[in-house]
Amino acid sequence: MMTVKDKWNRIFGHKETMVNTNDALPGRDTPAFEISGVHTVLGTRLTPPFPDHLETATFALGCFWGAEQLFWDVDGVWTTAVGYTGGYTPNPTYEETCTAQTGHAEAVLVVFDPIKVSYEDLLKVFFEAHDPTQGMRQGNDIGSQYRSGIYVHNHAQREKAEMAIQSYGAALRAEGHDPITTELVDAGPFYFAEEYHQQYLHKVPGGYCGLKGTGVACAITPATVSGGEHDTATDPGLKSLPKSEDEWRKALGPEQYKVLRQAGTERPGTGEYNAVWDGGTYRCAACGNPLFDSSTKFDHGCGWPSFGEALPDAVTYIEDRTFGMVRTEVRCARCESHLGHLFNDGPREHNGARFCMNSVAIDLDEK
Repeated sequence: MMTVKDKWNRIFGHKETMVNTNDALPGRDTPAFEISGVHTVLGTRLTPPFPDHLETATFALGCFWGAEQLFWDVDGVWTTAVGYTGGYTPNPTYEETCTAQTGHAEAVLVVFDPIKVSYEDLLKVFFEAHDPTQGMRQGNDIGSQYRSGIYVHNHAQREKAEMAIQSYGAALRAEGHDPITTELVDAGPFYFAEEYHQQYLHKVPGGYCGLKGTGVACAITPATVSGGEHDTATDPGLKSLPKSEDEWRKALGPEQYKVLRQAGTERPGTGEYNAVWDGGTYRCAACGNPLFDSSTKFDHGCGWPSFGEALPDAVTYIEDRTFGMVRTEVRCARCESHLGHLFNDGPREHNGARFCMNSVAIDLDEK
């Protein structure tokens, strides 16, 4: 039988100590409540299944009310939801989670379009919005449910999160802050919170938000997190980056500069690599960054070199609204030079992706 002291400690005591699986609350087999399943701000689904082209991220950074609003305001985020994750108790309630006896953290599920916003962009929002050095608390909110956490859904997310923690940790230490205590683990079950918690600050304007960052900028990009800033000793194919547009003009030919640095387009059917099928790696003509494996190149008939997929973290994506159209511009992740555009009329084996590149923007490093 549980004594009065045991009950008191369960409710009020040891909130900054992580409960173990044997002492965690038992929970239940099914949720204790229902939610509407519709995002009150974005109008999208809160719960799976989500469209196939979207990706999922999960973060914990203190009270989830303010944290969720940060993410739903990010362009490219399709939906968000708050809930509980990282612990032991199945299908917990908010009251149970607040006892710190479930092992769960208050978390935000973020479903996003990777063409419009990168995982690195979300990591930047995450780190700059709270203090990731505080352990089992966030400001005046004390308890293991308020801990900082990144719950990764695949190996690529883990690698990027590890690099971001290392990079931002160094920036924090340089400003006199303590080491980062952010929990980095594989994503487990995400238990959705009660309906009144979903999009809380939209329903209660001016409601409580306990988030406060450190004031230290998190300078991470797809290039820096993925290792795109390797020097030429690491990869002999990389070129030193010019430090100004004047230097770019001197380093590139007139047509290269127009395409790579001014987002121009070469005339169809005139490019060097339009009908080349030799094996190797296609690199950025401006900086030497590896972009595409030749095995993904195919003949689309459009007059420009076409590829089914880019190498991991090699490129970034920008919405392009020029010429009265809405397109996805593709840029080199290392030097941010314009390469071409991404379309959805490619081969089925590449999920319809067609990277339509300018020959003048790429170089073939033959095998």
